[in-house]
Amino acid sequence: MEASPSPQQSNVTSYGAITVAVITLEVFAGMWINAFIVCVLCIAWVKKKTLNSIEKILLLLGFSRISYLCFTSVSYFISILYPNFLHVLTIHQLLASFASSFNYSNLWISACLCGFYCIKIANFRNRLFIYLKVKIDRMVPWILLGSEILGLAMGIVIYDLTETLKRNNITFSSQETIWEIIIRTNKHLFSSYFLAGLVFVASFMVVIFSAVCLLFSLWRHKRRMQTNYMKDLSMDAHIRAMKSVLSFLVMYSINFVCLVLSIFYATKKENIMTFLINIYLYAFPGAHSLILIFSNPKLEKVLMKFLSRVKCDFFMN
Repeated sequence: MEASPSPQQSNVTSYGAITVAVITLEVFAGMWINAFIVCVLCIAWVKKKTLNSIEKILLLLGFSRISYLCFTSVSYFISILYPNFLHVLTIHQLLASFASSFNYSNLWISACLCGFYCIKIANFRNRLFIYLKVKIDRMVPWILLGSEILGLAMGIVIYDLTETLKRNNITFSSQETIWEIIIRTNKHLFSSYFLAGLVFVASFMVVIFSAVCLLFSLWRHKRRMQTNYMKDLSMDAHIRAMKSVLSFLVMYSINFVCLVLSIFYATKKENIMTFLINIYLYAFPGAHSLILIFSNPKLEKVLMKFLSRVKCDFFMN
């Protein structure tokens, strides 16, 4: 007689099925939203033969997020459905390195976007800030190139890191955290993790600094207009900008916390906390890109036109 599955096995199957279903929906939505941004900007690029600075940032950001969602979702689905398949060294290294490369590229381009908004919108009398405001458009292509090179470098670091883990046969015990494993391994492994964490923290600090400066500048401008009883038509635009930047700051901060927690929960695959962390990490690229669409008049107009056309065709059919 065939033995019935144990309760533990049943829970594992249910957990995996629910996780795959939810993350599949998030990945599909995130890739669709970012593909929309990429398609609209590519069409505009073909028509105008040029793109402004914000469009260049959004185009590369959309491409990086599509690639990140693609590689990281494939890696995650394999780890849930076919965990033994990741024991193949080359496949594990390639998936981890590509996902990490596009993840760091995505994070740094997001930080560059926040910094660009800060320099373009904020008003400060500092000489360095004025110089950046004048030169920022010429600096954007080089900044984006640097972000891609940095992402590629971090992908190489992760590739080397996974090779070191496999070569040394480093295993996890249920009582150990990732940091305890790093400490009991060689210095090369610790330096790789430290470098990866340093790059990520640096991008987070850029976002914090840019968002705080921009919010302070917009708040000061709003207060000045109210004090002088000025009927400025840009008042509503400044308030919307403050709300948009504040929401981005909150989302990026939660994303940072989730990425840090994902390190400590790396060995606990079937855990409600791990489930919630993964849900947010996969939702962030699509949710933030959706906010960017509605904060960009051109993208919002095209999206509304597309949705109205789809709605019209749906009711006609």
